[in-house]
Amino acid sequence: MRVEQLGEGDPELAIVGSIHGDEPCGKRAIEGLLEADLEVTRPVKLVIANEAALEENVRYLEEDLNRAFPGDPDGDTHESRLAHRLLQEIRGCTVFSLHSTQSYAAPFALVDDLDPLAETVVPYLTVEAVVETGKFSEGRLIEQADVIEVECGLQGSEGAAQNGYLLCTQFLAGMGALAADEPRRVGDVPVFRLERQLPKPTGVPGQYEYEVFAANFERVAEGSTYARANDESFVADRPFYPVLLSAYGYEDVFGYGASLVGRLDEHPRVDPEAATEQR
Repeated sequence: MRVEQLGEGDPELAIVGSIHGDEPCGKRAIEGLLEADLEVTRPVKLVIANEAALEENVRYLEEDLNRAFPGDPDGDTHESRLAHRLLQEIRGCTVFSLHSTQSYAAPFALVDDLDPLAETVVPYLTVEAVVETGKFSEGRLIEQADVIEVECGLQGSEGAAQNGYLLCTQFLAGMGALAADEPRRVGDVPVFRLERQLPKPTGVPGQYEYEVFAANFERVAEGSTYARANDESFVADRPFYPVLLSAYGYEDVFGYGASLVGRLDEHPRVDPEAATEQR
């Protein structure tokens, strides 16, 4: 784990990248922030999390780090011990966590629930949606207090790295941490809530060829075929909105079915420090 800092003093904000080693956009965004030599008005901690997995270009070494929180200092896996160390490192900070995905090229945000912090910050991010993960947050960093997660784009792409850097500067501006930038409201954002997983059959590697036919965040009607595994079709038994839907992004599910629950379009500007204190 590599830890750097922008500004002087005890950080109240943290940016965490590359929790997964096959998602280099976080590392690249953080290195971009360091190279830019930004003038910050609030100190910011920068963490490149799973360096060992990054070196191997694998999602994780022994256990998915983003399912291992809160971790254990004496845990049996590298990621369990790392999860504990990471939480100690970012304790007391409002956290912005960078990820990428195999399912969607445009950025979107994820939160455990739509709290005052999310309502304040997300409208200032260039994201196409915000997703409440709720019951599917277990073991993820997002389950902790004061964490906003973003999917920056397609895994390993130049676009994801560029989006990651932009989103970081928007987060810092929205939190009042950049001297040169006034936060600019990007626009209204649809809010989705995860309702269920969409399982797929699994077996020995190569046994199944998977396809998906639905587009993320676009409504799937009841009776529509949204995926296939070999000759088996998967048909919607009720309408839903796909989130993180992809053929090979997850081992045992195609992704998630979500409901559209509203929009972030009429919330007033709130002092981000006050929003954090409400948690």
